[in-house]
Amino acid sequence: MQPWQDARVRRRVLLFGFLALFLLQQVALFALYAGGGGKALLGDEVSYLAWARALAGLGPPVVDTGWWPPLQAWLLAGSLRLFGDTLLPMQLLQTGFLVGAAAFLRAIWRRCDGRVRAANLAAALFLLNPSNMAYAQWLWPEPVHLFLLFAALYGVLRAKEAVAGLALGGALVAKSLLSLFWPAIALLLLRGRRLRGGVALVLGVALVIAVPLWQGWQRTGRPMIADSSAFNLVGGLRDRWRSDYIDDSVATLAGEYFASAPSPIERNAIFEQRAEAIVHEQGVVATLEAQLGRQYFRLFNAKTTLLSQLPGPACTGHTGSYRDVPAWLAQIVAAASDTLHLISLVGFALGLAFWRRWREPFVLWSALFFAYQLALYLLLHVKARFLLPMMPLLCAFAGSAIVSLIRPDTGAAVVLQGPGRWLVAALLSALLLTFALLGPWLDHSCG
Repeated sequence: MQPWQDARVRRRVLLFGFLALFLLQQVALFALYAGGGGKALLGDEVSYLAWARALAGLGPPVVDTGWWPPLQAWLLAGSLRLFGDTLLPMQLLQTGFLVGAAAFLRAIWRRCDGRVRAANLAAALFLLNPSNMAYAQWLWPEPVHLFLLFAALYGVLRAKEAVAGLALGGALVAKSLLSLFWPAIALLLLRGRRLRGGVALVLGVALVIAVPLWQGWQRTGRPMIADSSAFNLVGGLRDRWRSDYIDDSVATLAGEYFASAPSPIERNAIFEQRAEAIVHEQGVVATLEAQLGRQYFRLFNAKTTLLSQLPGPACTGHTGSYRDVPAWLAQIVAAASDTLHLISLVGFALGLAFWRRWREPFVLWSALFFAYQLALYLLLHVKARFLLPMMPLLCAFAGSAIVSLIRPDTGAAVVLQGPGRWLVAALLSALLLTFALLGPWLDHSCG
């Protein structure tokens, strides 16, 4: 048999294996969701569904609080109008969004790393993790936001700036995470010095967000799509546990927020003053020490949002939103989630420590994106689901590191050589594993 035939057979076997695992995962996730008559909605899912049902004419009107950008509610309302009072069409659409985001990640990372295997493995690590794909079945806006963000990044890299601007504007209308950071995407234009492309990008963003900005202005007196930062700042300063969903006080805090004043601007001003008072009482240094010792445990926790909703003790942050789940199925899903979560974190540490191509604009953008997110979540209220926008990048560096472990190449983007780099990789791996695993042991939340 010729070598090229062997390689083709290996590719087919790997592709078949990936598809089989992905389909088994989907069956398991839908079986979890359907058990006991369906998963109970959690947190903001309740608000998104009520908002969408109101827009679709299937429920009573709701007041827009100004906390959430509207795209997710619009999409869900459209699904309810077209297909009736069922969530399955939206769940299938969101599955497509996550698969699409992984496809864009693969295309982008192939340009950065230069190896098809690394790009394939990056996408596979993301798609085979049940804690990532479970977002397709929930009502938070993460899937559409992630799809549009990576579509925008891919569009800029392919010199399709106008399309990228439209996608980036859509990402802003889906989730307010990028409100302060989106101009940094212009870094991807530096290599070609494309001034015309930058103008096209900004015009595309402006075209999409113009109406939501105007609606925000009508509602609040400020040109904004949504803003929950003051509330989340107070919530973050009041977080006490290293795992989310343990004695979560934000529901009570939300009641205090809406009772504090009649308008969003007044409520935000009150909560900003409240946050300042907390910092003043604790001291700046003590506040930062407390936040550093807690928030990143919540963000990188191996108890992901999926695992938090499986049956388990409430004192460890389990909500039991998945009802009547077979114990064996929950254990398999949890084991797969834990394994891939830890592989992604350690692989990311290796890939980052040994990365060689720092002049790639996308890699520089990724570094700034991580820094921006970590700065946000040092102070803001944190749940494990806020890690999802970073997961594709964690998987990308991990994919490169794993391929370099299997097939060493001195010309690759990741070269596993150098004692200093091994020390950095070991320290970063230890830090991320500490965040992922040791929160419950440090908290003793069950007494």
